[in-house]
Formats: sequence, structure tokens, C-alpha cells
Amino acid sequence: MISYNIITGDTLSKVFQRIPGVDPGNVLIGRHFIIVLSTVAFNLPLSLYRDIAKLGKISFISTILTTLILGIVMARAVSLGPHIPKTEDAWVFAKSNAIQAVGVMSFAFICHHNCFLVYGSLEEPTVAKWSRIIHVSVLISVVISVLFATCGYWTFTGFTQGDLFENYCRNDDLVTFGRFCYGVTVILTYPIECFVTREVIANVFFGGSLSTTFHVIVTAVVTVVATLVSLLIDCLGIVLELNGVLCAAPLIFIIPSACYLKLSEEPRTNADKIMSCVMLLMGFVVMAVGFVMAIAHPQDCTHGQEMFYCFPDNFSFTNISVSHFQLTTQLSILNISTFQ
Repeated sequence: MISYNIITGDTLSKVFQRIPGVDPGNVLIGRHFIIVLSTVAFNLPLSLYRDIAKLGKISFISTILTTLILGIVMARAVSLGPHIPKTEDAWVFAKSNAIQAVGVMSFAFICHHNCFLVYGSLEEPTVAKWSRIIHVSVLISVVISVLFATCGYWTFTGFTQGDLFENYCRNDDLVTFGRFCYGVTVILTYPIECFVTREVIANVFFGGSLSTTFHVIVTAVVTVVATLVSLLIDCLGIVLELNGVLCAAPLIFIIPSACYLKLSEEPRTNADKIMSCVMLLMGFVVMAVGFVMAIAHPQDCTHGQEMFYCFPDNFSFTNISVSHFQLTTQLSILNISTFQ
């Protein structure tokens, strides 16, 4: 929920800045105001639903917008990619921060916490139907994620930010439309996570059910806490990394494997038990090492600043080394700060 708010604020603030006659320094288009506005106008009202099935049409709209965004990223990979300088060793398969990447990917694919709610929303909940839905959904998610990652990294290589849209220049109208679609998609996805959080609180503290009054209070408290935290953080990368290693890794690798090992009556040499042991160990490694790496070597963030290649008058993209680009990046940011 925190990461969704950060994305909404960073993305839509750049969209509103492109409106003719709008002062870029206007507080009404700042990320903080947009986060609060989107929470009050959309996130909280949608999160107050009791039945997750009511979000079905909203999820369908989000899926359509995701397809449009992917098309824009692919188009810009072709038109913009050749003009962005490539970083040194850009295509090395794995570096020291690979564990952090595993955490982020775990966060991207985690759906375990939604399973019971989604299964209960099916008109005819059966194991066969659920299995088909899960396999198709995850397969589509894999394809979309791989295309996003490949096109985004091929375009910007080592300059790629945790929020890919932070890499694009603000004067790109096609990307501005993509940012708008992205912001709307994130807002429409937010309530699903709030449903899960509220469900956990209801099961742990209220015996599994909430009265109408407590339903509203719990939803409001969860939403307000997530909003306050997101107002204090402006770097998506570190949030994704910590979510991945502290939340996604246990839910994906550790808890399911531990439950299976505890409940299964198969012998220890059974292939499923061996695989569960491997996943359990992998989960602890990703969680421990990923947390240390995320704190010791956090991902770089532009913090809302334009990337250096967005200033063509100041830089030449021919016959120039990457090291010179990195140096002039720092100088350009200092100049921007001075003029602000």
C-alpha cells in the first residue's frame, strides 16, 4: 500500500505538471497533495467495500491500462533506447545486488495473501477452477513482467530506476499519457491490498468478522497509516526491496515450505520434501542477505529530478564516454538545484 501511494504521487505529479499554464511548483500538483487527494477520493472509498468481488470490473480496467502502458514502454525502447548511453558491464547476468532483485521479483509475483479472498469471491469455487485461474494469471503476469523488465532495462541499462517512469523525460507526451494510465492502475489496485490487511486484522483481533463501525474504523486507520508513511518516503526502490525481503520472501518461500514440512507425512527423502527444504533455506537467505544489502547498499533514486539525458542542449550523445556522462549528471543536478 505504501509503494502504491509513492507511485501515485511520483507519477501523477508529473502528469499534472504538463497541463498548460500550471506552475511546476504549485503545491496542488505536488506528490504529497496528490497522495492525500487520491487516498481521500479513491483509495479509501474503494477500500470500504466488504466484498472483493465488487472490484472485478475495476481490476479489468486496470488490466486494459496495463496493456496500454506496456505498449508505450515497448515503443519507447525502440525510439529512445539507441539515444541513451549504455553503462559499463550493463549485460552482466548477476552482480552483488542480485539478492535484492530476487526480493523485488518476489514482491511483484506474490499473490498468496489474496488467495483466500479471491477464491471465496468465485461464483463456483472449485479446486479445478481455481487451479486454472491461478496458472493462467501467473503466466500472463510473467510475460508482462518480462516484457516490462526487458524493454525498460534495454532502454536505460544501469540508469534504470525502481520506478521505471522516473527514467523518462517530463516533456514526452506519449510517456505522460502512460504515466496517467499507470497512476490510475495503481489507484485501482490499492484497495485489493487494503482488503487483505483488514482481513488479517479482523482474523487476529476480532475473531474473523467486523461490525460496520469497526469495518470503517479499521479501514480508515490502515489507510491513514499507509498514507503517512508514504508521505515521508520518496524512493520506491528501497520500499520494494524491503517489502520483498521482509514480507514477500517469508510468504513465498518460508511459510508454505515450513507448513508442508510440518503437515506432510511423506518420508524425508520424498522429492517434494527435499524441494521444500531447498525453498525454506532459500527464503532465509533471501530474507537475511537481502535485508542487509538493502540497508547497506540502497538503490539509487533520482528523487524527482530529471535524468541528465533529458537535457539535449547540454549533452552530446556521440563519441562520449559513460564516465563523462556520469560526471555531467552530477553537475547538471547541482545546476538544477541552484536555479530552483
